[in-house]
Amino acid sequence: MRPIRLLDNRLANQIAAGEVVERPASAVKELLENSIDAGAKRLTVEVESGGVKLIRIRDDGHGIPQEQLALALSRHATSKISELEDLEGVATLGFRGEALASVSSVSRLTLTSNVEGQESGWEARVEGRDMEAQMMPAPHPVGTTIEVKDLFFNTPARRKFLRTEKTEFSHLEEVVKRLALSRFDVGFTLRHNQRSIHQLRPAATQAEKDRRVAALCGPQFIENAVIIDVDASGLKLYGWVGLPTFSRSSADLQYFFVNGRVIRDKLVAHAVRQAYRDVLYNGRHPTFVLYLELDPALVDVNVHPTKHEVRFRDGRTVHNFLFSTLHRALGAVRPEDQLAPAALSSAQQPMISGVSAGEFQGQENMSLAPQPSGSSSGSGFGGARPPQTEAPSPGQVKRQIEAYSQLYSTAAEALDNGAAKAVGDGVVQEANVAYSTPAVTVSLPESDSDVPPLGYAVAQLKGIYILSENDKGMVLVDMHAAHERITYERMKVSYQEQGIRAQPLLVPKSVAVSEREADCAEEHSDYFVRLGLTLERMGPETLLVRQIPVMLQNADVEQLLRDVLSDLMQHGNSDRVEAHINEILATMACHGSVRANRRLSIEEMNALLRDMEKTERSGQCNHGRPTWTLLTMDQLDKLFLRGR
Repeated sequence: MRPIRLLDNRLANQIAAGEVVERPASAVKELLENSIDAGAKRLTVEVESGGVKLIRIRDDGHGIPQEQLALALSRHATSKISELEDLEGVATLGFRGEALASVSSVSRLTLTSNVEGQESGWEARVEGRDMEAQMMPAPHPVGTTIEVKDLFFNTPARRKFLRTEKTEFSHLEEVVKRLALSRFDVGFTLRHNQRSIHQLRPAATQAEKDRRVAALCGPQFIENAVIIDVDASGLKLYGWVGLPTFSRSSADLQYFFVNGRVIRDKLVAHAVRQAYRDVLYNGRHPTFVLYLELDPALVDVNVHPTKHEVRFRDGRTVHNFLFSTLHRALGAVRPEDQLAPAALSSAQQPMISGVSAGEFQGQENMSLAPQPSGSSSGSGFGGARPPQTEAPSPGQVKRQIEAYSQLYSTAAEALDNGAAKAVGDGVVQEANVAYSTPAVTVSLPESDSDVPPLGYAVAQLKGIYILSENDKGMVLVDMHAAHERITYERMKVSYQEQGIRAQPLLVPKSVAVSEREADCAEEHSDYFVRLGLTLERMGPETLLVRQIPVMLQNADVEQLLRDVLSDLMQHGNSDRVEAHINEILATMACHGSVRANRRLSIEEMNALLRDMEKTERSGQCNHGRPTWTLLTMDQLDKLFLRGR
């Protein structure tokens, strides 16, 4: 057996580099974070061959004094923490003092810096093998320049696993994008092989921030986003949340920052997924750029070598805050906000219950409609086209109310007659929630130009779509999907007002669990009672289910209980029971909604449009499909080549 001995400094640094410096992008991340911590307001990143041949980073921070230049390249040398208590409230991006030592151990590194009041700048050169810094004076303005050449030149095994130049640069560019999104007050310049890729000026106003986000995430994201800014209980959440109709096939447009640090956290992902639960199409991923600010003492950033993960002191509070904020923001969006004129600037965007809506054009992103191209009122002859929609008369309004009441009566009868049987036998008795005929209010416009967001119905197409005209063009509505959402939201409200009704089991169900799960169930016994589940601990690893929600009497109680316990242990909260109940209500709403090929009168169609305008999440059906789309006059003119 070999004797135990200390590793030499070079080998220890190379082992550390294996954790910190995985590829050129990792080195750029660590070096840029150091520059930001040094107070830099302008950062220039130049790379060659995807960062393998050269990485050069210049900043205008406060610099490093001559006497500390060599020390900065040593392992565990940092100016950001000095004692153990500092780890409990880290407010900087870096703090371990490993980045420069790790990078220099696997590359040829040159560090040049100058500070205010120093006669000249100084340069320190380090080769990966001996790790001895060679010091010499060098002209340099206040700030720091770091050159990293021939990355992994002395570790051929690691270099062999690098990908193509294009792939490595894409990872490096993503790092710069994340840092540019985290610090709007810092200007970023990125060049690759002498070609300029990004030139981002510091952003102070909301309009400048919007432009930076549009440059990095695409202009369509800003056009289809809701701006949120909520502060409560020492937590602040702000940023941009994409509409459900602007979802993506992969989770590649999701940026979440905690105190300026980009993270990937399961608790955050679960809260966001829960907020989008019944408005996102199956298999799609939401888009967002969100910032969470809280006391640094309430979050532990010293969890992972790459600092991509954090641990919250009170994860349940953070989870509930994120979910409730995003849930309200998405529910507050109405059709009139989706039809905000393109001429509105971000500062002029309307506020929706403390949440401002980004400018966007309806629901085109999940439809086959062409993309909008600007103002929606221009004609092919260059003149403004006035609205051609006529306001309904008072007599028509009365007929609309009566017709729509009958439409809802039909839906309620369908539920009473057993539409809920599709969910399972035995559900009908308690699934028929008290569902009264809604009071539909249809307001007359004060003037000819005061047209509702979804306009007035013109015709019905193939018994499926409602064609409507508003002041911007033509609106197409999927009448079943729209009515399904309206019915679903009303059923949820009605069911919540009644509360979760529970019934005892004739034969209590015994469930074998781990001791940790049993302890969790005992600790959260009151929470289970509120969910309609009554549990009793019969042994160290046995739970007895004595009562369950009426709506879930045919559900797999054992699996449901395990899922709830898993959520409670991991996130401190669970919405499994509510999700199961909502699935049943959604199925009932689907069966009770107006079907395709049913002919609706103009009055019924107008009443449906008015109800959509005041219903939460009416832009999507219960399954996440869009319920309406807009074809502006510009788009229609393009289809017929008018004005060319």
